[in-house]
Amino acid sequence: MKLGIFGGAVNSGTLDDIVAEAASAEGDGFASYWTPHIFGHDALTALAVVGTQVPRIELGTGVVPTFPRHPHALAQQSHTVAAASGNRFTLGIGLSHKIVIENMFGLSYDKPVRHLREYLSVLMPLSRNEPANFDGEMYRVHAGVSAKGSAGFGVVVAALGEQMLRVTAAMADGTLTWCTGPVTLAEHIVPTITRAAEEFGRPAPRVIAALPVCVTADRDGASARAAEAFAGYGGLPSYRAMLDREGVAGPVDIAIIGSAAEVQDRVGALAGIGVTDFAAVETGATPQEIADTREALKGML
Repeated sequence: MKLGIFGGAVNSGTLDDIVAEAASAEGDGFASYWTPHIFGHDALTALAVVGTQVPRIELGTGVVPTFPRHPHALAQQSHTVAAASGNRFTLGIGLSHKIVIENMFGLSYDKPVRHLREYLSVLMPLSRNEPANFDGEMYRVHAGVSAKGSAGFGVVVAALGEQMLRVTAAMADGTLTWCTGPVTLAEHIVPTITRAAEEFGRPAPRVIAALPVCVTADRDGASARAAEAFAGYGGLPSYRAMLDREGVAGPVDIAIIGSAAEVQDRVGALAGIGVTDFAAVETGATPQEIADTREALKGML
């Protein structure tokens, strides 16, 4: 299992902060650096900047919402990031949530599974530097992209439900999960996407799990902070379904909080259930917690 860092500077910092965060992850030996795309800096543009300055680590988005961006436009931007980074880019996409797409953006969230299938029908050939020739109900695209320096890019999907996992297995390179605990990963995510990939004659998919991590002597304090910071995710239907499968009340209950040994044991156990990549969301609040969390993760490399 590869270990990576899921950064937050794209929302909380400057472009220089994002570059520094990625450089720190690379310097410490991590395999990948992932960044969300919410309401801060544009993740793709930021990673293009990172790619020109941080030379070795895999760069990925976790994740870019599909509904606001045409798949051809997203492919063109992704090829640019791939070229800027020397072909180290993995595009993570997701549907986002109905409350965001409809209430905030004023777009339709209708038939999300069909949307994903048609979106990937356009995006995946483009990701391989092949033209898209697709006529569906939502997209009709006959166009290519020619971005010199790009050899293409991988695509992973924030797929959680069974139908989404099957579409992802059939068409993309894997899934990237959030608010999904080890029981749900072991009993639902990994077997569903793996079986589907085998059924469709596809390569074994990546399963990238992102979870909050904190090494601390103040377990109660760290848990209280995590409960407050991540509370909103527990009310979103797709994440709520995963938390219910796990049998927990909220995201804090699947956060990896404790001593260095406890954190290493819980992260390491994910490899045994089929997780191929772990992206740590470091949540230390004090200099000691920040340093100890990073050291514990580095100790697993």
